[in-house]
Amino acid sequence: MQRLKEKKLYLLDMDGTLYLDDDLFECTIPFLTAIKKNGGRYLFLTNNSSKSVKVYIEKLERLGIPATEEDFFTSTMATCVYLREHYHGKRIYAAGTAAFRQELAEAGFPVTNHLEDDVDCLLMGNDSELTFQKLEDACILLGRDVTFLATNPDWVCPTSYGYVPDCGSVCEMLWRATGKRPYFIGKPEPAMAQLAMTKWGATPEETVMIGDRIYTDVACGVNAGIDTALVFSGETTREVWKQSDVKPTWAVDSIADIYEVIR
Repeated sequence: MQRLKEKKLYLLDMDGTLYLDDDLFECTIPFLTAIKKNGGRYLFLTNNSSKSVKVYIEKLERLGIPATEEDFFTSTMATCVYLREHYHGKRIYAAGTAAFRQELAEAGFPVTNHLEDDVDCLLMGNDSELTFQKLEDACILLGRDVTFLATNPDWVCPTSYGYVPDCGSVCEMLWRATGKRPYFIGKPEPAMAQLAMTKWGATPEETVMIGDRIYTDVACGVNAGIDTALVFSGETTREVWKQSDVKPTWAVDSIADIYEVIR
């Protein structure tokens, strides 16, 4: 683990890695401070598309972590990159939170949350405002064979009391109903890590991905060819880690273990 001291760019998951709900892990602020003290920088990479970057900034400030938009790269941001490169259709049905739709609209995409004749793409996000009407609309659209995209494949989102369904679980439900699966854009696809390295001028050798999900966070880092650290403070258990084909460079209880190395 001594190699962690040499890292210049730390790509950090948030939920289950730095905090759970509004409970900040005790070592988070010392850990972030140590990264900067060592001349590195960190970037928050999250698959959670239910919140806008503005909301994340407000949340981190409440927890005592100063942050700006430059400190984030979310699955919504990655989705915008993908849409600009690959989607040239008409209107997008954005099945997600109001914040999710607003972020897409502000990025210039024609989004709606109503069934309309010119909708030719269904985009699923992590929807904490999910209703049966949205599920029914999604089934109707998939019956029309529209393009089916999703921000992230996470099965669950960790909370202080356990877990709640995430985007991957809702997409699995839609597959059971329609036989259609989406193309997932966020982690574990390597694009989020690769774009982050390009933006901040870091090489794969200088970069590390740290997160609590082996099938998204760790897999993203593995797919991008960078070192990874799995923490057991969120979703992944040691049993899951041992059985997984995806293996992190390091596996530790929490970021406190990483802090002890880089401090």
